[in-house]
Amino acid sequence: MAMFQHMCLPSPWLSKDARISQNKERLATHYQPSIWSYELVKTLKNDYGSKKYKKKARRLEFKVRMMLDDEGASVLATLELIDSLQRLGLGYRFEKEIVRILAKINSKEGLEENLHATALRFRLLRQHGFEVSEDVFKSYTDHNGGSIACLQKDVQGLRSLYEASSLGYDEETLLDEAKSYAKVHLKDVKNYTGTSLREEVYHALELPLHHRMQRLEARKYIDAYIKKEDANQLLLELAMLDFNMVQAAHQKDLQHVSRWWKSLGLPSNLSFIRDRLMECFFWTVGVASEPHFSTCRIGLTKVTALITTIDDVYDVYGSLDELQLFTEAIERWDINAVEHLPDYMKFCILALFNTVNEMAYDTLKEQGVYSLPILTNMWKDMCQAFLVEAKWNYDKYTPTLDGYLDNAWRSVSGVVILGHAYFLTSRNITQEELECLQNYHDLLKWSSMIFRLCNDLGTSAAEIERGETANSIRCYMTETSLSEELAREHIKSLVDEAWKKMNKYVVDDSPFAKTFIERAINLARIAQCTYQYGDGHGAPDMRSKNRITSLIIEPITPGQRERSFG
Repeated sequence: MAMFQHMCLPSPWLSKDARISQNKERLATHYQPSIWSYELVKTLKNDYGSKKYKKKARRLEFKVRMMLDDEGASVLATLELIDSLQRLGLGYRFEKEIVRILAKINSKEGLEENLHATALRFRLLRQHGFEVSEDVFKSYTDHNGGSIACLQKDVQGLRSLYEASSLGYDEETLLDEAKSYAKVHLKDVKNYTGTSLREEVYHALELPLHHRMQRLEARKYIDAYIKKEDANQLLLELAMLDFNMVQAAHQKDLQHVSRWWKSLGLPSNLSFIRDRLMECFFWTVGVASEPHFSTCRIGLTKVTALITTIDDVYDVYGSLDELQLFTEAIERWDINAVEHLPDYMKFCILALFNTVNEMAYDTLKEQGVYSLPILTNMWKDMCQAFLVEAKWNYDKYTPTLDGYLDNAWRSVSGVVILGHAYFLTSRNITQEELECLQNYHDLLKWSSMIFRLCNDLGTSAAEIERGETANSIRCYMTETSLSEELAREHIKSLVDEAWKKMNKYVVDDSPFAKTFIERAINLARIAQCTYQYGDGHGAPDMRSKNRITSLIIEPITPGQRERSFG
């Protein structure tokens, strides 16, 4: 059960002809074809990668740096500038300056002007790895520990407090109470003075900024920023230019990997698999959107496309005896183990071996690190977890929630994705990092757990309807005899708890570099994005299409700006 939904397995005790007949019957109602043709991708053209736009961006960058260095600006004005830069998708351009400024702000006391300033300072500091105590919010409670009543009408302050609370840790009770307090009063629409503010609050309550796919939020924030009367035109111009320049880089990467996918030939030879290359690429934009991570996006798209294919082998097509042989071949990682597999499995396993071996060779050549043992072990563990779930489904067995999750955070493929992401983005690889990676450090576990739980929340309704026995909601319902609605609420609470555990690794003395920690957090974010309204990968709808179109297909045009201000 890797990224997506399961289908019933054929009985291994049927004859070969009977199994094939069963498969044909299933495939009559199989996954929808891809809406993104190879020809469409091939024709994508964005001129914003040219030298003249890069030169223009450098000029605008220089002016923004002057704004950041303005010694006369108030602390709140500086914090709001940093927040705007990040939300407009420009944070990566000014990362060194932002960290330097926040370090200076963190070293001073008594700078807060109000709840909004306190919460914004708290959120930005924690986002960038600075330790700051939840006690900064104590001054906004009364002597009995309750919140001061006058804060109920401070919509800006409450919204900032709510966003800040999403960076809390385990056992930070003050932040938990602040989140509940802010949530209750933000739902009171009587306090809102305009449609724009109401929409912003609803958007935050639906999912806090810290949990959202950052690139998609940048596009949405640019659209909203255009309409602001007090918009900083310099920031806006750079944000629009940068968005289109980054999109040009994404399109180039997509065309590269699209040619690979077509030449690989899996969709044309395996009719039962989902052809989801574009959706896989969208995932990689969520994990590593910055233009300098081109190699990572290309590599991870290959990885996620292969995961999707192999997931369909376990969930859709393979009989239990065939899946056992397939798993053993993966465990051996030996080309000789492929000989006795069915032809459709030969296609999958040879594509996997060739792709991963080549990526391991590139890492050895470029960084002098032999990554293949770690990567192959991750693929083995994931396929073993796939097999466990296939057996559960065949036996109509529903495990306990704990038993399910112990296997499911491995089967969801997060570890495999992050393992490859590590070698595709890390430049100063250490032995300590390699050992933590090999031992599945908790950073990988909690990112994968969020991935798994969000996947189940988005796909479980269809799975329960089909009679599937193993997903977190079904397991909890069976274990407790509670309703699906209550089970969903419980699973959502587990997502929140996993975020708290993962938040700590941003600030703690982690063995991993900040670059990799951000990839792990981004994996959780793209999982929440993909499954927020259903199965945005296995069964993409118009909402999924619009997301991809807005990020990868359509640039922001000058006409949009004119229409917005006109």
